[in-house]
Amino acid sequence: MQINPIAIPEITNFRKRLSESLAWTPFSYGLVSVISIIVLLVMVVWWPLVRDYFSTLDPNYPIWLQIDWLLIGIFAVMSLLIMSGANIKTDAWIIIVGLAGGLAIESWGTQTHLWNYYTLERPPLWIIPAWPTASLAIDRLTRLLHIIIEHIKQIEHSSKLFTRLTRKVHFNPIFWVIFPAFYGLMWVFVFPTLDKVATWLSLLATGLLILTIKNHRMAVIIFIAGSSLGYFLEVWGTTRACWTYYTFQTPPIFAVFAHGFASVAFWRAGVLLKQFSLILSRPR
Repeated sequence: MQINPIAIPEITNFRKRLSESLAWTPFSYGLVSVISIIVLLVMVVWWPLVRDYFSTLDPNYPIWLQIDWLLIGIFAVMSLLIMSGANIKTDAWIIIVGLAGGLAIESWGTQTHLWNYYTLERPPLWIIPAWPTASLAIDRLTRLLHIIIEHIKQIEHSSKLFTRLTRKVHFNPIFWVIFPAFYGLMWVFVFPTLDKVATWLSLLATGLLILTIKNHRMAVIIFIAGSSLGYFLEVWGTTRACWTYYTFQTPPIFAVFAHGFASVAFWRAGVLLKQFSLILSRPR
């Protein structure tokens, strides 16, 4: 398959945008340092949990067979993503919303016993910093997906069928398939807790958010990015019994997609907070 010569500048522009998106900034080192300090602080404060974890190691087997490579891989990928294109002005909002949103979600889930942690804390404070960390990684994934999608739509290939398929992608119908389907899945998953006020508030907030989202393109991309990272996080957490859902699935499909929806909710909250701060900062 030959590439149209007109597309060559587009390829160059794609590589440039991709390189800029993955580039480290002076804030990148400070951000990853803060995250490392938080991890060390969690290990110190909750040292009994760390000690219990290392006590499970069996000296009769090679250490490399007992290392949690999935956890190391997730942490490494998230660290690299977080350091890519870090910006204190935008990342500060992501961190604030991630902390508040993570606390709200964990409180709802553990108080209603939709899921429980092995420490039986409702919720455990050591899990809260994981939410803004994941939010930063998802923000970077969203940027990458946006660049890739734009590139696919701009490049002209010799195949007319390929061109028609890629250039006629409409996110509105995709949005109205994915998000109502998720909402229906949510009703099924939380059904045992419909006697809880917190569950009804969560259902109401989810429904209102779906109906008020205007930028369907961005919502779909963020949902995909959040669900992609959420899959690996949920597989690790549920197979290691760090947290357990009432369905005992490892993991339930709703939990995976819930990461995607939570990412969309955090994005919308961040946009609203920025708009509100601009209104307050205007001179009177």
